[in-house]
Amino acid sequence: MFRVAWIGGRPAPIAGAKDLGIDIVLVHEEGLYEPSIAEHCERIVHAPITDGPAVLEVLRPLHEERPFDRVLTTSEPAGVACGHVVDALGLPGVGEQTQRSLKDKGLTRELLAKHDLSPVRHQVVHSAEEAAEFAASVAGPIVLKPVDGAASRHINRVEGAEEAVRAWESMTAAGLTSALAEEFLSGPVVSVDGFSLGGRHLVIGYSEYRMNDRFVEWAVSTPSRVAVPYLDELRDMTARLLDAVGLTEGPSHSEYVLTPNGPRVLESHARLGGHAMQHLVNRAFGLDLARMMLTVPLGIDELPLTPPEPIGGAAIQFFVPESGTVEAVEIDDDIDAVVRRVPPGELTDAYLPLLHEITPHDRGVVIARNPGDTIPPLRTVADCCAGFMLVTGDDGDDAVARCDVIARQVRFRTA
Repeated sequence: MFRVAWIGGRPAPIAGAKDLGIDIVLVHEEGLYEPSIAEHCERIVHAPITDGPAVLEVLRPLHEERPFDRVLTTSEPAGVACGHVVDALGLPGVGEQTQRSLKDKGLTRELLAKHDLSPVRHQVVHSAEEAAEFAASVAGPIVLKPVDGAASRHINRVEGAEEAVRAWESMTAAGLTSALAEEFLSGPVVSVDGFSLGGRHLVIGYSEYRMNDRFVEWAVSTPSRVAVPYLDELRDMTARLLDAVGLTEGPSHSEYVLTPNGPRVLESHARLGGHAMQHLVNRAFGLDLARMMLTVPLGIDELPLTPPEPIGGAAIQFFVPESGTVEAVEIDDDIDAVVRRVPPGELTDAYLPLLHEITPHDRGVVIARNPGDTIPPLRTVADCCAGFMLVTGDDGDDAVARCDVIARQVRFRTA
């Protein structure tokens, strides 16, 4: 029987672990996980999931009683803490330095430059003056963003020194003390989902995004049509990127901008992609990244030798109604999808609530807000709270078209 410690995150990757011969010890914070997950676990222990030494403190005695084979997470906040435990227990996997190199976007850029990969003008700035000087030195727009940001928070596209100062002031007002300044990369945004074992990197899925003017990704589809002409370059660049940060095992999610000068790295992560990406990849390419995360490192399943060919398409799309108070949610009677509604007052802070209830269906819809609830302006991914749809299609474009039909059949009336 294998034994794995799982830190934080959503429960999906550990469902069914017992049937695979894997005992799961879940490390989480009280009140932040669904009690029903206990049936999939050997036990649940509590610790702040972003605190590496605290997580190590609860896991080390258990490891000494019966060693863990792996310590894993798919949670962005728990990544560095997970790496700390991996190193302290001397286990294979993603160590702390690799996790830090991916979480800190300034470090990522430094490593890319060191390996002569994906050239992007950049500088970590610590004052309004430094931000203004960098903006003035670039012939064109720049982006100011947190060095360790997530969910599209505090991303500022600015033109010139004066706008850079204003953007810096808004970031410091939010409590930030440094920022990554870099040249604005123009072009479609695509992502590559891969899996690594023993330093071999396999590109599995490639997806594309729709986003608003604040860079909030509100829809994802796969396979990406716009990525196809760049696939060979993206595969090579992904392998070199993962080598540069020292990732040798497990899932990865890397995002690129397809600029007129070719693909440029936007960011990368040692985890499953967000927006239910493992479900999109499974529907479009036939491989289950969540299962692989447990089984491939333990030798239960083998890592394929070659990238899979698409077998279909898939898309996820959030409802993005006008901000305000919900007065009504109207759903056409002839909607061709399974519809689930979050009960009033429940799961208000959950990301992709009731996802497990629609994943068995080709077309599923979750309505996550009810009359009386508030829809905020779409400033971050966290504001994609009204609900979502998950759809299978013949290819990526077909899945998007089906999503767009459903989006017209569900109407949030706000005031």
